[in-house]
Amino acid sequence: MAAVSTRRLQKELADIKNHGTPTGITLLKADDFETWYLTLEVLGESLYKGEVFALKFRFEPGYPISSPAVQFVVDDKFRAPLHPHVYSNGHICASILGTEWSPVLSVISVCITLQSMLASCKDKKRPPDNDRYVAHAPENPKKTQFVYHDDEV
Repeated sequence: MAAVSTRRLQKELADIKNHGTPTGITLLKADDFETWYLTLEVLGESLYKGEVFALKFRFEPGYPISSPAVQFVVDDKFRAPLHPHVYSNGHICASILGTEWSPVLSVISVCITLQSMLASCKDKKRPPDNDRYVAHAPENPKKTQFVYHDDEV
């Protein structure tokens, strides 16, 4: 019998293959049920117009009861967006990835939320504690206990 996470991810992947992804979101790679990569582009007029970012989703056997580990890819091709809730290592301080996670959320709904978070950004800057956080951050962003200072996503 397949794990709950495998069944759920099979369904999400089938939905993406059958119905596509919302505009600005592209599935790059989903070869297994452990790690997926998607690209994200902010639509319309925004501070990020023309920029494309990549997201890495890592799933534990407890998904969707437990949230995936989600971060922006930082490598030779991609960089993390300059945003008050995004650290330069790609970690994202967003309550839906932590305390506000719900099993009804999906890979695509997380992408849409992050797309919206970027679209509504008024000031391209790093979090005030970026350098300190990045110097001591765990490799997996789920191991960080973020403190959510505001209700803005």
